[in-house]
This record gives sequence, C-alpha cells and structure tokens, in this order.
Amino acid sequence: MAIFRPFQAIRPQPSLAGRVAALPYDVMDSQEAREAVKDNPYSFLHVDKAEVDLDPSIDIYDRRVYEKAAENLSKMRAEGIYIQEETPCFYIYQQVMDGRIQTGIAGCAAIDDYLEGHIKKHELTRADKEEDRIRHVDACNANTGPIFLTYRTAEPISRRVEAWISHHPPVYDLTAEDGIIHRVWVVDGQEEIAAFEEAFGRIPDFYIADGHHRAASAVRVGQMRRMAHPGYTGEEEFNYFLAVLFPDDQLKIWDYNRVVHDLNGMDKEAFLKGLGQTYTCEEMEGPCRPREKHTMGMYLDGQWYLCRVRVDKITETDPVKRLDVSILQEKVLTPLLGIDDPRTSSRIDFVGGIRGLGELEKMVDGGKAVAFAMYPTGLDELMDIADSGHIMPPKSTWFEPKLRSGLFVHRLDK
Repeated sequence: MAIFRPFQAIRPQPSLAGRVAALPYDVMDSQEAREAVKDNPYSFLHVDKAEVDLDPSIDIYDRRVYEKAAENLSKMRAEGIYIQEETPCFYIYQQVMDGRIQTGIAGCAAIDDYLEGHIKKHELTRADKEEDRIRHVDACNANTGPIFLTYRTAEPISRRVEAWISHHPPVYDLTAEDGIIHRVWVVDGQEEIAAFEEAFGRIPDFYIADGHHRAASAVRVGQMRRMAHPGYTGEEEFNYFLAVLFPDDQLKIWDYNRVVHDLNGMDKEAFLKGLGQTYTCEEMEGPCRPREKHTMGMYLDGQWYLCRVRVDKITETDPVKRLDVSILQEKVLTPLLGIDDPRTSSRIDFVGGIRGLGELEKMVDGGKAVAFAMYPTGLDELMDIADSGHIMPPKSTWFEPKLRSGLFVHRLDK
C-alpha cells in the first residue's frame, strides 16, 4: 500500500497567491517566462525559471541559475510573501476549467513507494531534463513543483473531501489569466488528517499523470540525501516529495498531436500511397477532430483528412502497441518519415490539444509538412499499461488544467 502524508507547506500569503501562482516551468520557454514575469516580482517563475532574473546570454543550466532560484525562494520567505504552516496539514486543491471540476489533495508521497513500484510510471524520462530538476531541487532544498498523481477513485476519500469543502472556506480562490479557477482549503483538523492518511493507506498504487521528470528528480535528490545522512530513520522530509492526488474519475486526457517538418524526401502522392498501407483516408471539408479510437485527423497541403486504421492492422494484443500513438509511430513515423526516436528527433513537434486544431493548421501553413490530430489516450489505458509495467510512447498524454506552481512548497528538512 502507498503512503501519503501531510506536511508543513510553505505557501503564499492569501492576498498574494494570485500573483505568486504560475504555470509549470516546463510548459514555456525562457523568453515566454521573461514576458510572464514583467511587472510581477511575486511570480513563482522567479524560482522555477530563475534565468528570468539573469542575463539572457547565461545558459539555463548554468550553476548561477540554480543559485538564483534558491536566493529568490529565500528572499520571498524573508519578505513575508510566503508563510509556513505551523503543523503538518493536507491541502485540498480544486480546479475548475470550462465548468469541469477536479479536486485533489496535496501532500507528500514516499520515495520508497516510487522505487518499489507503488507509484507507477507510464513514460520514460530524459537524463538532461532529470539533471536540471535534480540541481534545482537540491539547490532550493525543496520540492517547488508538485507531481500530478492519480488513483482509482475511492468513495470514502471523495466523501471526506466534499464534507470538508462544505464546512470550511478556502484560503485561496483565484481565477488565473487563462480563466481557470484554483481553490485551496487547508485540512488542519488532526482527526481529519489521520482519517485521510488511513484512507490513502488503503490505496494500493498511485499513478503519475503528469510530472515524470519532477518525480524522478525528487526521488534522486532524496537518495542523495540518504547517502549524505547514512543514519536516516525514514521520517526525514527528504524521504518524501510533493504531490497532488486526484481521483481518476475526475480527470480528462487531451489529445497530444504531432507535426512533422518534412516528408522525408517524398512528394505528397508518394506519402499518401505509403500511408494507405495502414490507414484509409478521406478528404474532409474542414478541421477534422477524431471522434473514436483508431482514427486520426491529418492536415496536409491545405487539406484535412479523416484517417482510419485498417482493420487488419489492429491485430496486436499488447496494450501499448494498440495505442493510436503507437500505430502512428510504428507504421508511419518510423518507416515512412524516418523518425526513429521521437524523443530526440528535431524533425517532429508535439502540440497539446489545448492549443486546438487551428494551431496545427498554422504550423503546416507556415512551412511544416504534415500534422496528425490524435484521438486522446484513455485514462484506463494509461493505468492498465502502468500496471503491466510497460511504457507508452513519448508524448502520449496531455492533461489540462495544469497544476499551478508556487501554491505549495515542500522543504526537504524541518
């Protein structure tokens, strides 16, 4: 069974929470972050992407960036922008997007559960991205961004969450610039905290929805601290990392689309002929969003197509190979377009479905060769694959809304 426990959050003063809370560091580049922090000295991007406060010529992986992150976090605490909870608490974190509500609980998961497979992964990570967050967490001596976890819905937990919300006011109730509402309640009653701990203790496994690199990095820093403190007991804060747990029945996975820069030396006709070995394609009058599994939209040379996987090509029983992103990768991207490793190829871009089909048209009309609008991977598929110990192709899932960084910080010491 997995462990989930309360912690003494470092969190913003309620009057400043709206200005502190920021999108995750990995959904924007440095220039976008510089624009976002203009006229906002409170933005958590000053910690999560501290290069915004340094000369643009400095490499984002330079040691000075990590030192600046630690300095900025310390300064925000010293100036009273942040306060720290006096006792360990849980935090109910609710998000509302287009009327859809998802309500999770922020707390700390155990690095041992990650190492022993009770926190399950579905994606591989890149060493360079892991190393970046390892250095960031180590320098800040804190988990600054929460990992987005899910679990198979447990009604006792859901009932307790609703009961607490109905009887207590939120400490934060903000509407971000993108229109998404973020609300936070502090669960500080000792009986209720114990009840939540016990209820989560009955959940056998948690699943990483979003934040594989942050999770791997947090665990690695915890291991480093253990090596530095060989007499550790297991209760130290560095044995745990910041996470928000959401029940699976409230989450939505969006499409994660592909845009390829060129046709690998083929003309349009040759490409369509090759594609026809796996898909039947028909021209559509306008943007084509797939409505069922084993279909996808394609935008090529100003024309939208609805493409269906040929029945005789859906023969795999392997849950990974039956995914639409796997079929596209194995039947089209690798053999036809020469993209063997989408994790490292410079010839492919990945576009979250939140940006819409118009973004795919814009990219292709602007010079890219072809765009593929995918049918979203199901959450049941994600959990089944994670349970089986398999790994999805990269960029298989896109979750919205994103968790805001800066609402909770977890120090690795007391």
